[in-house]
Amino acid sequence: MLVFEFPWVFLLLPLPWVLRAVLPARQRQRVAVRVPFGDRIAQAQGGKRSSRPLNRVSHRRWLPALLWLLVLTSLARPQRIQPPLTKEFPTRDLLLLVDLSSSMQQEDFTNAAGQKVDRLAAVKEVLGDFLVKRDGDRVGLVVFGDAPYLQAPFSTDLQLSRRLLDECQVGMAGPRTSLGDAIGLGVNLFDQSDAPAKTIIALTDGNDTKSQVPPVEAARVANQRDIHIYTVAIGDPTTVGEDKLDEQTLRDVAEAADGDYFFAGDRDTLQGIYDKLDQIETRQIKTASYRPRNDLFYVPLAAGLLLSLVGRAISIVASHSDQKRESVRQRQTVEVNPITGELEVSG
Repeated sequence: MLVFEFPWVFLLLPLPWVLRAVLPARQRQRVAVRVPFGDRIAQAQGGKRSSRPLNRVSHRRWLPALLWLLVLTSLARPQRIQPPLTKEFPTRDLLLLVDLSSSMQQEDFTNAAGQKVDRLAAVKEVLGDFLVKRDGDRVGLVVFGDAPYLQAPFSTDLQLSRRLLDECQVGMAGPRTSLGDAIGLGVNLFDQSDAPAKTIIALTDGNDTKSQVPPVEAARVANQRDIHIYTVAIGDPTTVGEDKLDEQTLRDVAEAADGDYFFAGDRDTLQGIYDKLDQIETRQIKTASYRPRNDLFYVPLAAGLLLSLVGRAISIVASHSDQKRESVRQRQTVEVNPITGELEVSG
């Protein structure tokens, strides 16, 4: 679509004619010789007057008007508007805390194909499907065992986050569990976030055995910074020892951070938890639309320059033709026949 940035410039279109009507005309002094038999001289020279001067006068009238219109068109800044470009801005930062302690290798989950898999494999499968649906979110990934590690920083590249999740292996962060330190790392990662909503989803199957900061204390700090924490317990609640499932701590963490607690006993339950989280943490995508504009002021300028050159060439050719005709006229001699009184042209 073609638009003009300054359409009011076309109000100046009648300006030359207004100035011509208001300002006094320029006086020209012409040298002329009046003879009583001018018409007879013209007939003797050819019978009719040349029409080329009239054409040149007409050409001198329309060309300046057209050039003035092209100049105004260029000053009005014509632009071609391109199709709109839409950019999406994330409105929430979502941080995933994934437990990689040794107890995550227990094969008590069933995948989509009906095969027995370990807990981490089930988390990867379901969490991967959950990730690709988070359009409009920035997603980060923290893995923890003996200590927490940043696996993927906040990014809208959800495919990258899923690939880095698939590369995680049980025990790569140590055999023990440091949930409190993982929450503390997540809180620090949110310090540079300006997203309106901040969410942590923690997935763990064991009690905290390694953290320097208790998980509930870390959750209170997160709540003070408007960070919601959802805890997902993975494993068998009847397990004893260091790998036992501390459901009460996970409930306290979720409550302290204004979140919710979920228990995933199998893959179907885990899938249902993510569906519920998807409903609770609804996606709000902020978009901005921009239509690029291409300036076309050079087109009327180039057309005006070309027309002025053509007009100048026409004037030079017409002037040269007039000079040749004048030289021929000057070589002709008009005489009056003394007997018949007729005008005779010789030359």
